[in-house]
Amino acid sequence: MPALSPTMTQGNIGAWQKAVGDQLAPGEPLVEIETDKATMDFEFQEEGYLAKILLETGSKDIPVGKPIGVYVEDEADVAAFADFSVADIEGGSAAAETESASSETKADPGAEKADNPVSQSKASDSPASSAPQATSSGPSGDRLLASPIAKLIALEKGIPLKDVKGSGPNGRIIKRDVENYKPAAPAASTSAPAAATGAAAATYEDIPISAMRKTIASRLTQSKQINPDYIVSSTVSVSKLQKLRASLNASGEGKYKISVNDILIKAIAVANAAVPQANSAWLEKEGVIRQYKNVDVSVAVATPTGLITPVVRNVEAKGLAAISAEVKALGKKARDGKLAPEEYLGGTITISNMGMNPAVSFFTAIINPPQSTILAVGTVERRAIEDPESETGIAFDDVITLTASFDHKVVDGAVGAEWIKALKRAVENPLELLL
Repeated sequence: MPALSPTMTQGNIGAWQKAVGDQLAPGEPLVEIETDKATMDFEFQEEGYLAKILLETGSKDIPVGKPIGVYVEDEADVAAFADFSVADIEGGSAAAETESASSETKADPGAEKADNPVSQSKASDSPASSAPQATSSGPSGDRLLASPIAKLIALEKGIPLKDVKGSGPNGRIIKRDVENYKPAAPAASTSAPAAATGAAAATYEDIPISAMRKTIASRLTQSKQINPDYIVSSTVSVSKLQKLRASLNASGEGKYKISVNDILIKAIAVANAAVPQANSAWLEKEGVIRQYKNVDVSVAVATPTGLITPVVRNVEAKGLAAISAEVKALGKKARDGKLAPEEYLGGTITISNMGMNPAVSFFTAIINPPQSTILAVGTVERRAIEDPESETGIAFDDVITLTASFDHKVVDGAVGAEWIKALKRAVENPLELLL
């Protein structure tokens, strides 16, 4: 399993792009790897042939460094790995399967290349002569053949191996057999009529926890536990902003389509310039508060697998058209699960916008550690305001509620208030964002 980002510790196997026997060339996609943030193609960097797929599509939580396949330099060696398995690499299936063995046989360690996520083997390392075969210690039919990982999963889930049908060589039970096992429906009870039980039993669906969902849960739980956060909220007029947006989009003749969110991202950079403490990170191990000079805005994007925050970098140096194009491109890649690590790692401040939902007037968001500030944006609402120049004495204004969450370790309350004030001024005077 390759490490596709500095923080990656495990991954899931997506679709294999090559089949056993296919020729491999440097730079060609070999297999899709699902990380906690995205699904990416792993490009192979060697020449050879794919001899064996050790971990099939759908394999989950594979530690970085664990072999997922075998390649050979000579096409003639492919057939020798037909019955090769992960157990052969990790110490030999015979030692794992036989309860009473007088000696333990291990696979040739040359079959695995430690610095490559796909195991390397040459003709001299052929498992035809070195890899052990699973054996039975009792009469035929008395012993179940199962891989070590299959036994472990069965033990953890309480699955009786005798009820699992093996799909491996000689009926051997392998990992996917246990994972796909479904118990037989229990026999109908005749001891009492169903009506006597009173209310019907609850029905439910168990949804597997994905790698991304685990990461979201871990990071946000960590944030709530370690960050003494506080909230500052302000109702901001966006009537001028709406007019500016409409004018820019009309003059753009289809070359760009700027959104309210794009303008708010630029306004964040202006507020950060006025109150740089909000553009900081708490780095306890280093013993510092790191105050960033560049403004890299993490933009929360909802995807089918969970929330992810691609980063628009150096917002302070970009115009609205460039910001808009980048947000759209990153959002599409996020929803397609194609973000590269450098497109979602980092970020100095975050924006989360639920304004597209007219039911959300305002909300509070959880800080994205190690950042110290996150801005939550509600929907645009039309409100009546006092207007002495109007015949009726009132006028209508488009407003939004902006709610910022700050880490009090980094941003004191008075500083947070100054930041929201600077943001309000930038949003209500949007022409200054063009300077």
